[in-house]
Amino acid sequence: MVGRILRSADFQRVLAMPPRSRSTHFAAHHVPACPSVPAKPQRQVISTELSTGDAPSCPPAVDDLPAAAPEPAPQGQWLGLVVPKKHARRAVTRNLIKRQMRAVMASAGAALPAGLWVLRLKAPFDRQVFTSPGSVPLLQAARDELHLLLQRAAAPRR
Repeated sequence: MVGRILRSADFQRVLAMPPRSRSTHFAAHHVPACPSVPAKPQRQVISTELSTGDAPSCPPAVDDLPAAAPEPAPQGQWLGLVVPKKHARRAVTRNLIKRQMRAVMASAGAALPAGLWVLRLKAPFDRQVFTSPGSVPLLQAARDELHLLLQRAAAPRR
């Protein structure tokens, strides 16, 4: 199963990388990492002591800080979708394209390396060719192009 990227920091991290593969209308970005985890908010401790007491101590020396644990190897895939209104004006079209992105990722995901994936619509489909925003030809064209895009992305990098 493919998880969802939810945090904007993860989207920014993946989109900062160059596309792993491109097609006429889409781009696939990939980072071999796990999604970031939000920091737990620290509980505020209310003290009954006066603030004129002892001054706070200095922070610990850098050498005394615990070592940061290395990020674990990613297991699984997380998907983020970017379908801007600039390229798909009608909600029907945006939803159709997002459904196709999820379906193709679910079917072709086993061949792809683990990590964070963002599929992005980078150019609009021609309105002269696809007159209806939710048409079957548009659905088939998007699906075929996404299959090709992910096949290229699955190929080993040189």
